[in-house]
Amino acid sequence: MSERNGENHDKREDAVAGLLLAAGGGRRLGGRPKALLTHRGRPLVEHAAGVLRAAGCTRVHVVLGAHADAVREQAELPGCALVENPRWEEGMGGSLLAGLDSLAGTEARAALVLLVDQPGIGPEAVARVLAAYRDESSLASAAYDGMRGHPVLLGAAHWAGIAGTATGDRGARAYLRDRESAVTLVECGDVARPYDIDTEADLGHLE
Repeated sequence: MSERNGENHDKREDAVAGLLLAAGGGRRLGGRPKALLTHRGRPLVEHAAGVLRAAGCTRVHVVLGAHADAVREQAELPGCALVENPRWEEGMGGSLLAGLDSLAGTEARAALVLLVDQPGIGPEAVARVLAAYRDESSLASAAYDGMRGHPVLLGAAHWAGIAGTATGDRGARAYLRDRESAVTLVECGDVARPYDIDTEADLGHLE
């Protein structure tokens, strides 16, 4: 790697913050918070934060909601900024806004958003989307067989616009759909599986 490429890589890591949405209450899982489901011997939130770190995010903000105190006590998240969304029951949109708001005033020029309940998405897929960052106007998304999924990269120039459209469980979906031509799709279907842990049947995906 040349010195110039190395410098660009370091700048990308500093400019893009990992944003982990981990506030869900697991309503269809009997009220067990998704962040504390066990995966590979540790809480799922630890695994997901580790994925962002391994992909190259030096700054990671974790949005908590359901049983936030228990997550703080049981999960080891050194170096992560923990952000609490008291309105987590209203859906993912509020957690996304809380996370983006927590990045205001930092050096972050983009947020790389990962969901805690998608353990089939590992560092390789996240790193591919991270590599799509160019500047604060960047918009990028992982794609699976051409269909947009997570993680998504949201340049800071778009945060205010996203704040006006993120409601309920929609997150940035409507904003990205309206700007489809500006979104860089990064195919990740060869290295990741974008399943969700939503129901009891889905627990079989955990290791």
